[in-house]
Amino acid sequence: MPGMNLPGNFFLIGLMGAGKTTVGRALARLTRKDFVDSDHEVEARTGVRIPTIFDIEGEAGFRSRETEAIHDLCRRQGLVLATGGGAVLSAANRSCLAANGFVIYLRASPEDLYQRTRLDKNRPLLQIADPRGRLEMLYRERDPLYQEIADMIVDTSQQSVQHQAQQILRDIQKRHA
Repeated sequence: MPGMNLPGNFFLIGLMGAGKTTVGRALARLTRKDFVDSDHEVEARTGVRIPTIFDIEGEAGFRSRETEAIHDLCRRQGLVLATGGGAVLSAANRSCLAANGFVIYLRASPEDLYQRTRLDKNRPLLQIADPRGRLEMLYRERDPLYQEIADMIVDTSQQSVQHQAQQILRDIQKRHA
């Protein structure tokens, strides 16, 4: 199986709807690494969905739990980790990710992100009157942070998930050759 001997962790970053979870699962299959989604990890640890955490603890409470989960997960080996879109807001998270794995920024335009997320009720930051405007603002705010720690940037706009995962694997293999 190609890619199964690649060392280290792969961390996927990007805005909500960029495909981190979907591409991450495909990349984990190709590399035979464990897959974890940090949002799902937070939900498993708390026993509630993320919107409930936002309702009870606010975004600050969620971000604290997210940071704890990411720091715990970064200690593992052989992992493909899909982070939450806002994980990069924390300098500590950015440092932890950059120091413990190969960081892949899945980048998509705000319009593509809106089309992918517009019907998803499990995204508290988009439950407002103008979710498209919010995505544009989040993109402007976070894109430089994603780029700051990215070892690789992948445009997810026009490619299939399988093609993206295979392209990431080929690019990583070239770097390890």
